[in-house]
Amino acid sequence: MIILGLDPGLGTTGWGVIAAEGNRLRHVANGQIRTDPSMALPRRLANLHAALIDVIRAERPASAAVEEVLGNTNAQSTLKLGQARGVVLLAAAGSGLAVDEYHPSTVKKAVVGTGGAEKRQIQAMMGVLLPGAKLAGPDAADALAVAICHAHHLASAAGMMRRARATS
Repeated sequence: MIILGLDPGLGTTGWGVIAAEGNRLRHVANGQIRTDPSMALPRRLANLHAALIDVIRAERPASAAVEEVLGNTNAQSTLKLGQARGVVLLAAAGSGLAVDEYHPSTVKKAVVGTGGAEKRQIQAMMGVLLPGAKLAGPDAADALAVAICHAHHLASAAGMMRRARATS
C-alpha cells in the first residue's frame, strides 16, 4: 500500500510517501511545499492546494495521514496553521483518499518510542526505518513519520481483523 503522510504548515508543508507491505516499509518520495509569505493568504492557500494535488497525482497514494495541529499562544498563527491544515485535508479527501489524523505524540511514539521525542530524534529514526532516504528537510521527515505511524496502525488493525476471523 502506498501511504502519503502530511505535516501541515502555512510556510512549509511536509509530505512523505512510503510503501508498506505488512511490517516492511520502503521510502518512495518526500518533499516540502513552501508558500511565499509576501503573498496574500488566499493565494498562499491556493498554491498549497495546487502543489498537494500535484503530489497526489504523481505519487498515487492509496491513503493519507495528516498530523493534528497543536495550538500555541499566538491565536493568529494558530488560525493560519488551521487554515493550511484544512487545505491539506481538502486536497487529500477531495482526491478520493481515505484520510486519518494522528496527534503529534502518537506519531512520535510510533516512530521513536516516546511521545515527547524531539524533531532531531524523528529525523534520526527516518535514517533507521527508511535507510537511504534523502530527506528534503525536517517537515518532510515529520511527514514520513506520520506515514509510518499510519502504516503501523493499518497493520495492527489488519492483524486484529485476521485474529477475529480466525476465532469466529
